[in-house]
Amino acid sequence: MPPSTPLPASIPDTQLGLSAAEIHLFRHHQALALAQPPSYAHSTASSSNRYAHSSTSAGRGRGSTRGSSAASSRAGSAGTQAGGQGRLLLDAGSLSVLGAHFERVMAGIEARVDYLSAQTTTSTLSQSRSAANTIAGADAEIARFKDIMRQIDELEMDFDKVRHIRDIVKGFRARVEGLGGRLGRR
Repeated sequence: MPPSTPLPASIPDTQLGLSAAEIHLFRHHQALALAQPPSYAHSTASSSNRYAHSSTSAGRGRGSTRGSSAASSRAGSAGTQAGGQGRLLLDAGSLSVLGAHFERVMAGIEARVDYLSAQTTTSTLSQSRSAANTIAGADAEIARFKDIMRQIDELEMDFDKVRHIRDIVKGFRARVEGLGGRLGRR
């Protein structure tokens, strides 16, 4: 049997195929994950699924992490050293702690997305109801305006009729007064 090549204890995080922004984010979260007390890392890792929907949990490969607190403790102290040097530790304990941390981060993000989606739906429904009420109010005002315009049109027609009648009466009055003046002079 050929001698097996030992696996490296860590690899540079620049070899993970991440963009510069992703490397920065990875380093930040690696430092957070490996700096956590071991009991926190394991107790919250298995409960991280409570924030995500069961359908997304299975689809995204969620599961509980396993490992001893001694391995996590070693991972935490070694991880702090290697994590600050931009390396990914390849031991099971470190990877377990890091995986659990990212599961919690993803569950938190999913919970926030769900919350914001619900808020968006609520806001949209509220705006829709408000718009419907505004439209109904506008329709009522338009109908009222049309009724007022109809009444004004009727009054203008009545005014024109009365003016015409007045003019006729004025003409007859002038004639009568003219005839009365002629008769009075006779």
